[in-house]
This record gives sequence, structure tokens and C-alpha cells, in this order.
Amino acid sequence: MKTGSATKPASGVDSDIDGPLAAKPVGSVRRNDPDATRANILEVATREFAENGLDGARVDEIADKTRTSKRMIYYYFQNKEGLYEAVLEKAYAAIRAREADLRLDELPPEKALRKLVEWTVDYDDANPHFFRLVSIENINYARCLLRSKSIRQFNRSATEQLERILERGYQSGVFRTRVDPTDLHMMISSLSAFRVSNRYTFGAIFDVDFSDPAVRKRHRKLIGETILSLVTNG
Repeated sequence: MKTGSATKPASGVDSDIDGPLAAKPVGSVRRNDPDATRANILEVATREFAENGLDGARVDEIADKTRTSKRMIYYYFQNKEGLYEAVLEKAYAAIRAREADLRLDELPPEKALRKLVEWTVDYDDANPHFFRLVSIENINYARCLLRSKSIRQFNRSATEQLERILERGYQSGVFRTRVDPTDLHMMISSLSAFRVSNRYTFGAIFDVDFSDPAVRKRHRKLIGETILSLVTNG
């Protein structure tokens, strides 16, 4: 029985979390390059927090894997929670920046919405650590996220972009059902994230491998059609 193999980035989709972590050799950062040192700490810390949680992750372990010192990590991030908050900010900033690169405002509304949905499936599939971090933050009642004004600020772009796509669709008559953009964002995220957050249990129960490219392709189309039917059926 297949239980869902290790996640592989979708074709044509860069992994903003897994790729750099997997590819960057330990200790490759020069000590006289503070920006690179900080970035390397965040990359290693992302994996540590995603795999072990906020409470389980150890700053000593992060320091050892980056070949820097615990003192240096505290210099940059003050404490473990400060480092965790910086990891969250980086993860959310990455997905919002990649969404902006899609230039959806230049596409007809129906194509824009479909592209956003299918890209979300691919991005989520390529970045499973992002959802581990989100799950950890939910377990902790979003306490770090609530403290971070920057995370809430740049995440507004997700619903603002959907609002523009929907409004263009309503004005052109392509979309006929009024949907709150935040609700639509929730539905897109939920359908896409399920493939990542539940891939091993679902795979074990139903013998389906979510990392199989053919399965991902089928799901991209199915989720896209589901979201589009919600707004196009009057």
C-alpha cells in the first residue's frame, strides 16, 4: 500500500522553504556576511521548527547546524520565540511575494482565478514545511502571529487580490454568484492545504499518493473547477 512518499516540488514551481534548506550546505556562509548569516539561520530554523514545533526545537541544534553560535542567534533574534516569529514572517512573505509575481490583474477574471487556484496547489505541494508551521501556530493559538503586525499587514494582499478578480468578474458578467473574498480564500486554501496536511493519513487509508504528479494534476483541475463553479453558477 502506498502511504504518500516524500514530497517533491511540483514541476515548474520553486520551493521557497524546502529547496534552499535542502540544497544549501551547512556552514557555507561566511562569518563576515551578516545578511547571509541571518538568512542561513532562518533556513535551518525553518526546518527545525517545522519538524519539532516551537517547544521541541532547540537553539543549540540550530546553532550547530549553521556552524554559528547560540550567542549570535540571540544577537539577531533576541530569543527562540523571536527566531520563530522571524521564520513565520519569512514564510508568509514568500508566498505573498510569489502570488504578486503571477500578475493576475493582467488576465481575464476567469483565467486569473483558475491560475491562482492551480498555482496555490503547486506551491503548497512544493512547500510542505509551510503547513507544518501553520499547524504549529494554530496549536499555539496563533500567539506569535497575533504579535506580528507585519504578517497580518502583508497577508491582506491575498484577499485584496481576490476581491479585484471577483469584482472584475462581476462587472463583466462572467461571475454571477457573490462571494466574500475572505471566504473564497479560505476555500482555496482549505482544498489545497488538505493535500499537504493529510497526505499520509489519507494515503494510508485510501491508497492514494498525493505526491504522484498525475494525482496532483488531477487535483489541480478538480479544485480549480470547484472554485470556478462556485462563482460562475448563478
